[in-house]
Amino acid sequence: MLTAPRRILTFLATTLLLVVAFADPARAEPGEDGGSNLTVRQALDKALGEYNDAKGRLDKSTADQAAIEADIVKTQARLAELEVAATSVASAAYRGRRVSLVNVMIGSNNPQELLHDMSTIEYMVSRDDKSLRELGETRKKLEQQKADIAAAIANQQAQLKIMEANKKAAEDALRKAGGGGAVGSSPSGGRVTTKPVARNSDGSYPKEGCTVNDPTPADGCISPRMLNAYNEARLAGFTRYTSCFRSGGGGDHPLGKACDFSANTSGFVDANATGGDKAYGDNLAAWCVANAKNLGVKYVIWYRQIWQPSSGWKSYSGSGGPAATHTNHVHLSMQ
Repeated sequence: MLTAPRRILTFLATTLLLVVAFADPARAEPGEDGGSNLTVRQALDKALGEYNDAKGRLDKSTADQAAIEADIVKTQARLAELEVAATSVASAAYRGRRVSLVNVMIGSNNPQELLHDMSTIEYMVSRDDKSLRELGETRKKLEQQKADIAAAIANQQAQLKIMEANKKAAEDALRKAGGGGAVGSSPSGGRVTTKPVARNSDGSYPKEGCTVNDPTPADGCISPRMLNAYNEARLAGFTRYTSCFRSGGGGDHPLGKACDFSANTSGFVDANATGGDKAYGDNLAAWCVANAKNLGVKYVIWYRQIWQPSSGWKSYSGSGGPAATHTNHVHLSMQ
């Protein structure tokens, strides 16, 4: 039988281990980024990051094309009006209207009438010249708009090729790790609650580093987009224990671009989530997907499945316990 002092020491040691396990994400999630998963994460980070940027450029180019096409309709309508006016000017010149006006001016004996005639001629000539200049400028504008449309289409074709190549690279990486297969059911029904984050002028996401304080117990740094996603998740009601920065391992945690959201209310538990915990993880994963474009999500991993912007939900084959298979937490990686 243990003596009282030994019982106290044993209790304190056990308590300390539990505190460390819950407070230290590296201890709470052993091997999450280890083994073949590290290779998968590195391939996914590169492929899906490039895919997201190409998709952003595609979307921006498509929107630009739509705007240009709307402007072309207006330009063509104005061009038709100007061409009618130009025909009238040419017809008048052919009939000698300008010559007749000059003759009228020369033949005038009244100085006041002469000044009036000169003003009238100046106005008519100026009006006709302005109309002809606008006609030429409008024709040039239309040609430039058509060239811009052609450039936008070429850009879109280029981005589609980039997207397809990176989609294939991501799927190949998952297959090599034993995942990437079709899944029967996945989290769905998430509600969009966020606004779009800032983009570059071409539609891609600005590069970000680990520059802001990590508000979670992990005590490190995270990127501004990761902080925004963390705060937005909190506002959406997903307030259970979360850990972001981790100095060891691979993937996005050391870069401050990933957070792990525990399914259990008390923290990371070395057991598969069930019941209300499983429902919480499902809802959180669905929310991440619904807000992916606005937040800049690169991928989501939950309960042996991974969501990618290029392919949707696929099987994810993590090797190990609940941490590696992501059955006790939702992993969110950001662009």
